Amino acid sequence: MTQGITTDFSRKMSYGDYLKLDQLLGAQEPLSGEHDEMLFICIHHVQEIWLKLLNHELELAMRCIREDQLRPAFKAMARAGRIQGQLIGAWDVLATMTPHDYLAFRDKLGSSSGFQSWQYRLLEFRLGAKDEFMLKPHAHRPDLLGVLEKAMAEPSIYDETLRLLARRGLPVPAEVLERDLTKPHQENEAVTAIWTGIYEGAEEGFDLYELAEELVDLEDAFQTWRFRHMRTVERIIGYRMGTGGSAGVAYLRQALERRFFPELFEARTRIKQPSV
Repeated sequence: MTQGITTDFSRKMSYGDYLKLDQLLGAQEPLSGEHDEMLFICIHHVQEIWLKLLNHELELAMRCIREDQLRPAFKAMARAGRIQGQLIGAWDVLATMTPHDYLAFRDKLGSSSGFQSWQYRLLEFRLGAKDEFMLKPHAHRPDLLGVLEKAMAEPSIYDETLRLLARRGLPVPAEVLERDLTKPHQENEAVTAIWTGIYEGAEEGFDLYELAEELVDLEDAFQTWRFRHMRTVERIIGYRMGTGGSAGVAYLRQALERRFFPELFEARTRIKQPSV
């Protein structure tokens, strides 16, 4: 059963070499002697790796929408949804940490905070949550700032979708298509009417109907992630201020009210019941 299995890696690339496991597993360096600090670091490392892949898939989806290639876009967006499921599930593991466990090493975090995650911010920008203030924590890193400034000035996945609708001949208003991309999209009545028509005529334009649902899935999962984040923080530190100076739970609760694709949800109220 074991005959032929490679065992000599003195001149060959091994599993650990390919994955750079020494570097990856050596990155967890607790600053205290507290047992649960390892949990805290591992969860955040895992989330950052999933965010890297999520941004990778979202970038592909946006490019495919821009090139009118919806089938590969759907595949990338479906994978993004599975990744979001992993991100949501990570909070269940972190929630096993008690307030006593966390407070035992919290002072070692200094002013560091998940609020400063540039990959999370990149994801928000690509989903359409543009906010110039969110660039400030990265001013000391020109390399990262450049990535975020680029995403800030480029179309979000929703902008790419609305441009696709216009290319399909749907009456997307010029003020929507030509808006300042560094600002978040604002709900537009004409866009709501377009999506309402797409939902009511799903059989005629099923690919646009499916695109709408993929976008709703993205937002729904993102909001679920936000909610689980908020409840986990509330469970562990209550209403204390966040380590990076944010309002903690109050800030996270406020974020739950922000939508990326408002017309897709408003359209649900407008859709007429099909006649039998």
